[in-house]
Amino acid sequence: MKKRMAIMLVSVGILLGLLVGFNWFKGYMMAKYMASAPIPAATVTAMAAGYQEWQPQISAVGTLRAVRGVDVTTEIAGLVRTIEFKSGDEAKNGQVLVQLNNDSDVAQLNALQAAADLAATTYDRDKEQYAAEVISKAQLDNDAADLKAKRAQVAQQAALVEKKTIRAPFAGKLGISTVNPGQYINAGAAIVTLQSIDPIYVDFNVPQQQVPQVSVGQKVALTTDAFPGQSFAGKVTAINPRVDTATRNVMIEASIANPKKLLLPGMFGTVTLETGEAQRYLTLPQTALTYNPYGTTVFVVKASDKKDAKGQPVLVAEQGFVTPGPTRGDQVAIIKGVDAGTQVVTSGQGKLKNGTPVIINNAVQPANSPNPTVQEQ
Repeated sequence: MKKRMAIMLVSVGILLGLLVGFNWFKGYMMAKYMASAPIPAATVTAMAAGYQEWQPQISAVGTLRAVRGVDVTTEIAGLVRTIEFKSGDEAKNGQVLVQLNNDSDVAQLNALQAAADLAATTYDRDKEQYAAEVISKAQLDNDAADLKAKRAQVAQQAALVEKKTIRAPFAGKLGISTVNPGQYINAGAAIVTLQSIDPIYVDFNVPQQQVPQVSVGQKVALTTDAFPGQSFAGKVTAINPRVDTATRNVMIEASIANPKKLLLPGMFGTVTLETGEAQRYLTLPQTALTYNPYGTTVFVVKASDKKDAKGQPVLVAEQGFVTPGPTRGDQVAIIKGVDAGTQVVTSGQGKLKNGTPVIINNAVQPANSPNPTVQEQ
């Protein structure tokens, strides 16, 4: 039994040794094959870094506001007699918009005017009598005071009658009105909106560190997605003398020419201000840069010593650090790390490491516009 047990143990040991040896040999051969196997080439896009003229700019999102804008209302309640405008009309300063029923008020005005005329006649007659020493000075003073009171009542009633005629407080474009003749409206009820929109204001905010770069009279350009590809010129008209303590921003007001009245109050747009002199920067698309905790890197395409099947040098990617500068649209300025003319990978960096062979296919290039526009999907 001992002899059989020994033979069995030896046999098991030999079998285990063979299994371990076979697995080790298989791993060794696979590692050797993988080490000698060529790395598959990765398809990327690339472009040559080049210099461009770069105008420093400040860009901000602004809200359009009418130079003058108001909802026309009435100070007193009344019944609408006539409406003297159509929705969407251009109104002149002082133009009659709505006439309220004022028959009783005009009648009251006429009665007060008659009383004032009588008081004036009485006063003139008493002046003659006072000159003839027929009445006292006190009587003449009472007549004078009564005349002033009557005339004040006439003026008060005339103002009330005038309030029944609602006029445009300034020239501008009228909105849509839902008020109809015969309708009773209360005091303060909105009749129609009136907006003066040529020119039109745009309000926007800039960080406090950029305020020294902005001055009154500085030219601005406004773009809005309502009119893609179109730019509206204007200039800075006012700078708020107070910094918002919550955001540390300063509000800027600019006036934009709007002769065709395309821009409307409430729209938003992008305001661009040119600051300083034009600079010359080496630029790349922002997609070419990879931001890491230890620095900003790009992959540069270089020719290796190896040859492909056609005898051409194999292109490989090499990672390097760069120092980025200011950005403009889809572009970023490179201060240091890349020379002009260097081929830089612009997309596909996620599958690259140092020495990875690459194939450049620029059939589809990433965005590289200094002034990108909103693209509708």
